[in-house]
Amino acid sequence: MITPMSRLSHFPLFCFATLAAAVAAEPVVLVNNPSSAERFAKPSGDLVAREEMYWQRTPLPVPAGIVLETSGIVPVAGQRLLVTTRRGEIWWVDGAYAANPEPKFTLFASGLHEPLGIIPAPKGGYYVAQRQEVTRIADTDGDGRADLFETVAKIPVSGSYHEYAFGPVMGPDGNLRVTLNVAFGGATQAPAPWRGWMLEITPDGQTTPIAAGLRSPAGFLVTSQGAWFASENQGEWVGSGRITHLAPGDFSGHPAGLASSRLPGSTVRLRAENILDFEAPMHDVAKRVPGVKPPAVWLPHTVLGISNAGLVEDLSGGKFGPFAGQLFLGDQGQSKIVRIALEQVKGVWQGAAFAFREGFEAGIIRLAFGEGGVLFAGETARGWGSVGPKQFGLERLAWTGKVPFEIKEVRAQPDGFVLTFTQPVDRATAEKPESYTAAGFTYLYHRAYGSAPVQRVACPVRKVVVAPDGLSVRVALSCLREGFVHELKAGG
Repeated sequence: MITPMSRLSHFPLFCFATLAAAVAAEPVVLVNNPSSAERFAKPSGDLVAREEMYWQRTPLPVPAGIVLETSGIVPVAGQRLLVTTRRGEIWWVDGAYAANPEPKFTLFASGLHEPLGIIPAPKGGYYVAQRQEVTRIADTDGDGRADLFETVAKIPVSGSYHEYAFGPVMGPDGNLRVTLNVAFGGATQAPAPWRGWMLEITPDGQTTPIAAGLRSPAGFLVTSQGAWFASENQGEWVGSGRITHLAPGDFSGHPAGLASSRLPGSTVRLRAENILDFEAPMHDVAKRVPGVKPPAVWLPHTVLGISNAGLVEDLSGGKFGPFAGQLFLGDQGQSKIVRIALEQVKGVWQGAAFAFREGFEAGIIRLAFGEGGVLFAGETARGWGSVGPKQFGLERLAWTGKVPFEIKEVRAQPDGFVLTFTQPVDRATAEKPESYTAAGFTYLYHRAYGSAPVQRVACPVRKVVVAPDGLSVRVALSCLREGFVHELKAGG
């Protein structure tokens, strides 16, 4: 076996397609509407047990009477956590790092309006994104309870239940960014300004629109290289889950936010009338409509999640395992974590996504690295439902020190891909083309809710070259297509 634990690698290719494959005409498939059984399929016990050998999952007990629908996590010095909940509370958590945790929960603040993130504020206290504002919250008298609630910037809302505000995240320049969900259930999905946008907020409250086209950007970050990425949920105008690189002026696909593109300060030039019900792959539309930005990574629906959420970068320097520098993404519906390895080619970001860890107790919407490379997962089923036995929770994930035999990363080449492994491969197996299977497909960019994979074509393996050290394998394929997802399986 080449990859005993690796299951799927999915990644779009934007720069290297040198060969084209003939695709037979096929009827347009408008939507992707899997059954509840498919969406909430539980992982096998054997799979979870194998994963546990390498990354140990430890649930943190929550006292009766506390509904800890964890929506934000900030690790604090002294092995403490501060967590927000959907129900408007902020709790201190002590004892979260203990070998057999029995954590103590102390209320820090309450009465907030569905806070969905928390970070330290340089001048003291913490920044929190509520639905209607970004707030600085602090304990000024040292009694352990918040007594300062300072509005940093207002966020426009109409009252729709779906007008979530995610973040904040602090950039290298000290400014904050938030992402705003579009509204649901009304005549328009943008009844208030800047819905579906990423906004930047200075410490004194000045707001600058950055990018539009977002639908439900529940997770976003700025990487150690200074690049901003946001996760996205499948839905109308979004064929499947995805990760998109966002720079000032970008439009990532959902047209609701273009209602604000005419407002003063807009960095986006596209207008709502420029976006039609294309029923075509997004990378094709981007060639015809300047300003449309395809994702860096697609996350196939039901395969790598159904409600992609919290996003973090592993900056532990190897304390969390062999994937330092890569991204980890939580999924709310399938209660799992996905791993993402990015690369930038000719200024364009692309990458590979891998299944990483399953078996959590509830849907993951927040991830945060703590001391010693420990990863904390904040969870809620919220009412949407999720895989797992509980409605909410807080869990800890720690590397056991064992290195699994995995595909570590994938790099695009003019004729295929280079797969780098965590351990040397078995050369006799790895040199056989039949040890690999590959296929390419994409999704439709349209008004309908989600998209089934379309234009799927098998990609025969033409040649395999194993590196002398056995740690990498170059796989040449015969049907690379620009902008497509390429599914690569190394089953041995």
